[in-house]
Amino acid sequence: MTHPLFSVLSPVLEATNGIRQVYYAGNQHPVPALAYQVDFPRLELILDGEQVMEWEDEQGMTQATLLQAGDVLYVPAKGWNSPRWQMPVRTLSILFGKQQLGFSLLHWNGAGFDSSEKGNIGRRGPRVGAFMLQALNELAWHRSDQQTAKFLVKGLLSHALDLFSSSVQTASRSQALFSAIRQHIEVYFREPLTRDSVAKSFYISPNYLSHLFQKSGGIGLNEYLNYVRLEQAKNLLKGYDMKVKEVAHACGFTDSNYFCRQFKKSTERSPSEYRRQYRSQFEQEQA
Repeated sequence: MTHPLFSVLSPVLEATNGIRQVYYAGNQHPVPALAYQVDFPRLELILDGEQVMEWEDEQGMTQATLLQAGDVLYVPAKGWNSPRWQMPVRTLSILFGKQQLGFSLLHWNGAGFDSSEKGNIGRRGPRVGAFMLQALNELAWHRSDQQTAKFLVKGLLSHALDLFSSSVQTASRSQALFSAIRQHIEVYFREPLTRDSVAKSFYISPNYLSHLFQKSGGIGLNEYLNYVRLEQAKNLLKGYDMKVKEVAHACGFTDSNYFCRQFKKSTERSPSEYRRQYRSQFEQEQA
């Protein structure tokens, strides 16, 4: 599994002329209506097609420029830009916040947006990428040095791709671990499982185990454990003439009263009522 930015940015980073031209916006004048402005620096990249872009330059003059594939507009913090959605174009915006890095991928077909995708990821320390952004701010006053500007832009794009790609890998690993722990519970639910014992089996901390279940499954560990045990209890109540206490212990509940409370909370019936209702329905279907 790869992040959608991989297929978008890889050709730009690998090609010698992946970055065609770097432009610089300023942040002096009031922001026009409908223009884009945020408190953090941004890169606006044209991936395919052409787009007329309006912005304020370093001298405070407003200009409109036709940007082509490979062109990049660097917008400093509190700077603004105003894209004109007319011709077919595919664009990528990357925002460098203090704590997070965000992206917006847009495809305009000439009449409307065919697709759009957005996302964000936490930054690895506040200084990562900060020096390259500062260097771009300095280069805004030396626009003739395009070679250095292209090098810095590629460095920032590579940094962004690395962050988002690692987030996919981390999510994939977390999901695989979550699935493995679920399978472990489904096999050993009869055992006296606890948060600490399950965490120890997978060499992770109890707190991370709880976090993993909430993030990946939207459910607590104990809630899931009870769910597995109660589903097994239903099967036993349907198919065997076991006492309620025996069913409870066979499913991992050491306290039969607690089992009965949890069962009624889940089904709105006691274990005995559940068994009687199931068998009554079964007999009617067989008649």
